[in-house]
Amino acid sequence: MLPPLASRFVAGETEATALERARRLNERGIGAILNRLGEHYDRSEPADADANAYLTLLGDLEGTDLRACLSIKPSQIGLGVDASLFRANLDRIVERARETDVFVWLDMEDHTTTDATLDAYEALAEEYGGGVGVCLQANLQRTPDDIARLADCPGKVRLVKGAYDEPADLAVPADRVDDAYRTLLEQSFAERDGGIAVGSHDPAMLDAADRLHAEYDTPYEIQMLMGVREDAQERLAADHEVWQYVPYGSKWPSYFYRRVAERRSNLYFALRAIVN
Repeated sequence: MLPPLASRFVAGETEATALERARRLNERGIGAILNRLGEHYDRSEPADADANAYLTLLGDLEGTDLRACLSIKPSQIGLGVDASLFRANLDRIVERARETDVFVWLDMEDHTTTDATLDAYEALAEEYGGGVGVCLQANLQRTPDDIARLADCPGKVRLVKGAYDEPADLAVPADRVDDAYRTLLEQSFAERDGGIAVGSHDPAMLDAADRLHAEYDTPYEIQMLMGVREDAQERLAADHEVWQYVPYGSKWPSYFYRRVAERRSNLYFALRAIVN
């Protein structure tokens, strides 16, 4: 059982708890991005097991009216073992998701996985069209080029500030990440015809997205983490498409402590919710 503080950020340890979270979010007008926790596997067995678990989850979603999609880390389904294993598992999941009309996001991990992740996304987007999306991170210097590369690619692009501690020669300095995010938002709205996901809790970035949408009319949605500014998520859902990132599974400790470490404000929001 999750401790109370962790349960603000993690839906539970089972698929059933994640689906129940999705149901409750849908009642509030918010979609659920379901992520089974796990990453950086160096053996095929856990990678195959998690891929199979996603197939089971897709079966559980079939026949429901839940507004839910999947978000998967490449290193969770085999990228750290072998690129061919990653692609085989990803193809299995996306093919099943296509049959059940469920959108699939590819999470972005550290810089060592970026090229393989983008290559996989481009191949899937070409084959399946708008049913897949990929995440890009503002804290990497290369991201403007990656947005340009994906400008005509079907599917969606999620823009986040970035949670990984990248090498200095590849990273945007920490005090410039907000500026980089704003610039990348404008580039995305200006260059992309497909959807954009604004992955941010920052009111200034959400205001910027509103202004850019008015200027370019590019479709976009807002994505936020479970446990962070949940009151704002519900308010925003009255006028915007809002999705909440819903992690679940037994591997919750590493996710929980990373969320707290990367943004002290996350802990403040969680503590405030418990106290109130």
